[in-house]
Amino acid sequence: MSAESDRPRALLARAGLALAALLVLGLVVIINADVASRALLGRPLRGIAELVAIAMPMTVFLALAWLHAHDGLIRAEVLTRRLPSDLAAVLAAAIDLLGVLLAAVLAWAAWPWLLRAWREGEFLGVAGEFTVPAWPALAAVVGGAALLAGYAARAALTRLGGAAGAPRALLAVASAGCGLVVLVYLPTAPAATGGAAVVVLFTLLALGAPVAWALLASALLGIAALKGSAVIAGKALGLAASGAVADYVFGVVPQFVLMGLIMGRADIGRDALLAAHALLRGLPGGLGIATVVANALFAAMTGISIASAAIFSKVAVPPLVEQGYTPRFAVGLVAGTSVLGMLIPPSLLLIVYGLVAEVSINALFVAAVVPGLLLTVLFAAFVLVVAWRRPAFAVVSLQAAAVPRLAPPAALLRLLPLGLLALTVLGGIYGGVFTPTEAGAVGSLLAAGLAWAGRRLRLRDFASLARECAATSAAILFLVVGAAAFGMMLTLSGIPAALGAWAAGAGLGLAGYALVYLVVLVVLGFVLDSTSILLIVVPLAMPTVTALGGDLVWFGIVTVIGVEVGLLTPPLGLSVYAIKSALDDRRITLGDIFAGAAPFALLVFALAVALVAWPGLAGFGR
Repeated sequence: MSAESDRPRALLARAGLALAALLVLGLVVIINADVASRALLGRPLRGIAELVAIAMPMTVFLALAWLHAHDGLIRAEVLTRRLPSDLAAVLAAAIDLLGVLLAAVLAWAAWPWLLRAWREGEFLGVAGEFTVPAWPALAAVVGGAALLAGYAARAALTRLGGAAGAPRALLAVASAGCGLVVLVYLPTAPAATGGAAVVVLFTLLALGAPVAWALLASALLGIAALKGSAVIAGKALGLAASGAVADYVFGVVPQFVLMGLIMGRADIGRDALLAAHALLRGLPGGLGIATVVANALFAAMTGISIASAAIFSKVAVPPLVEQGYTPRFAVGLVAGTSVLGMLIPPSLLLIVYGLVAEVSINALFVAAVVPGLLLTVLFAAFVLVVAWRRPAFAVVSLQAAAVPRLAPPAALLRLLPLGLLALTVLGGIYGGVFTPTEAGAVGSLLAAGLAWAGRRLRLRDFASLARECAATSAAILFLVVGAAAFGMMLTLSGIPAALGAWAAGAGLGLAGYALVYLVVLVVLGFVLDSTSILLIVVPLAMPTVTALGGDLVWFGIVTVIGVEVGLLTPPLGLSVYAIKSALDDRRITLGDIFAGAAPFALLVFALAVALVAWPGLAGFGR
């Protein structure tokens, strides 16, 4: 297909992302207006919850075509990187064809609901109070899925046309796919059928399929086999697409993503490092400890570990090396401390866990405070010991670093924007003034105002930030859609109940089960990102934890800490790859970063084990 003939479709994808970005900005405005109305006039605005609920699936499906075209769908490519180029191209084409099938199923399932909503005037809200029509969200699902199918089909044809020996390789891939389908349809007990669907899930993940597609495909096969009807399975996927994220609480995701992006673009992380170093200059290894503290402060507002890794690799690594730390330890320190972003509240991963497990996000934030501070202290103590003892692994010879000197008053002034944001967002959440969604919207608006007032951002920068926020949020929430369908399949199969019975019969107890669970999280972290692991394993493990008497808030803290180890371990290690990409220094290899991050990964895992042994660290008793 020529570039000119593809231009209308490319324009449609960009237009979809632009509309999603406008929705994100619109949510910031209306949620802040609701907060202001409640504070100043004593009454909330009507219909905000309904508007946010209908905007969430629209944001996801409007951005999907753009995400596919720019390889923005979350996936693991550990195996495909090692395949010959022609075979990898054919495999990618087969995965694109799978995407065509899934997108077509989603559009087909949602189409009758769209027609009914249009004809019958279905709405969200309360008649006579406030209503918003239901059809725009369904139209976005149908249109976005159809456009995604078109992009995936074009990508498949392009890959097949450029691969030598494509027919033979495609036949082999199709045969393997048929084998997976047969595996699911073998006449076995429901739990075994569900287990076969789980095997299909991990096979697709290993072959490089986007995680959301792997979840949807395994759910489609599993539900079809369990219910004996492909039509029922397709409608189940459509139900997940239109309803899984159509809730006010999911509005928290784009709000916190936007706040983190604004803070990252406005160099607030660099300000935190300069201020922390000025205040800690007198300690042995002061710059290293300052990096830990600054990353913790930055993490306390962004909630995104990979953002911390990318930002602090540019800000902290050069002065650390100049001061005398080895490059391996410097990059390992930045990678290790970046995981604080997913633990210290407000954490995006805690938010996603709260949405999936249906537990209070506020309760998760409160429970994460002590573990987050404890991990910060462990990291700082490790750096202090390293600087004091000066092992060859970490330090050559400490000397003055080329970091601008700041007097304590000037340092505190640098921390003022971050402190104001923390006081507003965290104080509002813990004080019961804001819901997490409102806190994210208020924080985004405040961060934008501070960045613009300090001339860190121009008005036109916010357009690109909104598009990036829409794309990132859509990628995360599309995973939630896939996880919702996957959860339906698990419920029908009875696997969670079977796992609970196994755990009870094995006599592991809650602590033993949690330790096995932690090991599984670490192993999955070798090949999957944190959000994907959480969305796959939490629905499996939650019923067993509840049956064994565990608290789901405590379990959420253990889960988040466990999956964060995967950010630092090969071969995936997303924080490591973020640092490598941001530094762009050939002298520092991926092996150097992984080796430097290893001690910090061990400290993170040790904290998770300590939380299993002493739940009181997160505020829970036995």
